[in-house]
Amino acid sequence: MISELSQSSLKETISCNFHQCRAKTLALFVGIDEVTFCAQAHPDFSPIGWHLGHIAYTESLWLLEHSADLPCLFPQYRKLFAANGLPKCDRVKLPTLEKTLHYLDTVRAKVLDYLELADLKQQERLWQFILQHESQHSEIITFLLELGKQERRQLSLSPRRQEYQITSPPRERHRLTNPGEVVLQASTTELPAARKRPPLTSTPPFTEMIEIPGGEFEMGDSSVDALDNERSAHIVYLDTYCIDRYPVTCGQYLAFMEAGGYQNPRWWSKAGWEWLQTEQVTQPLYWCNNPAWDNHPVYGVSWYEAQAYSQFVGKRLPTEAEWEKAVSWDAKANRRRIYPWGNEQPTLELCNHDNFMERTTPVDTFPTGQSAYGLYDALGNVWEWTASWFDGYKGFQYYPYIGYSQVYFDQQHRVLKGGSWATRPWVLRSSFRNWYQPGVRQILAGFRCATSTNFLS
Repeated sequence: MISELSQSSLKETISCNFHQCRAKTLALFVGIDEVTFCAQAHPDFSPIGWHLGHIAYTESLWLLEHSADLPCLFPQYRKLFAANGLPKCDRVKLPTLEKTLHYLDTVRAKVLDYLELADLKQQERLWQFILQHESQHSEIITFLLELGKQERRQLSLSPRRQEYQITSPPRERHRLTNPGEVVLQASTTELPAARKRPPLTSTPPFTEMIEIPGGEFEMGDSSVDALDNERSAHIVYLDTYCIDRYPVTCGQYLAFMEAGGYQNPRWWSKAGWEWLQTEQVTQPLYWCNNPAWDNHPVYGVSWYEAQAYSQFVGKRLPTEAEWEKAVSWDAKANRRRIYPWGNEQPTLELCNHDNFMERTTPVDTFPTGQSAYGLYDALGNVWEWTASWFDGYKGFQYYPYIGYSQVYFDQQHRVLKGGSWATRPWVLRSSFRNWYQPGVRQILAGFRCATSTNFLS
């Protein structure tokens, strides 16, 4: 908090975080060609080049124009890179990568100059918002690149082989040294080759559930880092329930697929079945039909698919409150934790995040990252769908603009929790809320299940 740090040391921390975040963002564009830079990987998402320009636009708008009272540095980009400027399909006519990088560099130089003069007693929340805004768009860029690779893999397969998709070879990983410096190094972890799956002969592992006793807990966050939809921390009472210790794995989800889960309306809601008839999908978007991945979390599934699987196994999706209590509440200490393991910032020993692995890891990889109740893999690896609609907490006040959260309080978006392998550390916390429409499956999302009574009794 600002009261605990001097202005100068806080500014130094913010500057360092801005440098590190930007280096990670730019690393995603190493080797990107102009076609990929400008193309839509999916009609519902803008090109990756637009997201890069939007990062500079937002930083300039709020820190230079609104806060420093400076004129717009690049007025020619205002309509192009504004969130409400153009339809997504019209965002493909972009300046080159070189020009966009010049845009980012010019804005950032002015921003860091202004940081020296800024009053962080009044503005710290805004600076934290801008850092998290770039982090979120960096993750969108990551999954759009994944989506593009997935589509290229599908096109490379003959019709007879499309059931068994081949996982892409490892690409170069980015090793960050000094802030702003990007060094490329080859990944040393080879992905297993795909082969035809043998039938399951036993119950898949990782089916354990944990009973969460009834009672009150503190939900949400009131810190300076908290975004408007996380505020404010408040007390919630929940009855006793059970929740999966691990996210649903590919091995578990395969049982649903092999039992005809995508062909049987019994497991689907009316809206989900209608969605399925339109989409005509038979497996998760990022599916790899390989036994070596059985203990990895399934991802690339819509909310409808997650709900159908939950019905298939006699469970349901947890509410957002159930998920957050199981992940963040320390009943012995009677207090909320920022992260499942405590208040220590995320590291590679605690969870899979920040694009370091550039893929999922087995759901039991990080025992030191467990929550107080014993949940594994709650932060990082894959986002997790919940049963809850996205809405504001009592007393919600939008910040810094109504379009960030409030316009999505429309009962059309479901809450996701937990972050993924691509989530930056600045937006990785138990209270953070993501939201998407239930039919979206392009995001790096999986799920875990819950029950209202003891599933094993």
